[in-house]
Amino acid sequence: MSSARRLRQLLDKGIILAPGVYNALFAKTVESTGFEVVYVTGFGTAARYGYPDVGLITQTEMVQNLRHICRATTLPVLADADTGYGNIVNVRRTVREYEQAGVAGFHIEDQVFPKKCGFMEGKAVIALEEHVQKIKAALDARRDADTVVIARTDALAPNGWEDAITRARSYREAGADLIFVDG
Repeated sequence: MSSARRLRQLLDKGIILAPGVYNALFAKTVESTGFEVVYVTGFGTAARYGYPDVGLITQTEMVQNLRHICRATTLPVLADADTGYGNIVNVRRTVREYEQAGVAGFHIEDQVFPKKCGFMEGKAVIALEEHVQKIKAALDARRDADTVVIARTDALAPNGWEDAITRARSYREAGADLIFVDG
């Protein structure tokens, strides 16, 4: 069974605790302590390379890290895909690269580029319809229909609750498997 299929089965059971890791050693540690899913954090990966989480880590660097982590564990791996590393063409490539690396699922956020860590002030989001197109591109680009596509919105801090909810609903209507409202 694919790791994406296992992730979907776990999601069907309810809430999942997925500790955030940024390297293969920590992924192995998470697995050895009995967790069922690993989450690869963009913040942690940026820190691993000595950078702040402000869009400085490239898709290639993230994918390289994901390959090591996915090889080190048998657990399904969820990963941060930042903004998809560009427009819908970049999102399509990101999905393919992430799947080839072995991820079971990922989230794409609706921030403008350069993005900022979710905990930072001064975030801004792209137009709702632009992110809907990114979500649709991600769904279309999947080679494994079980790969979990999570739409993340960072609209709460800059735009308020109503916009965050509107976006969450729109992303779900576009086909996102899960919604992540940051903040």
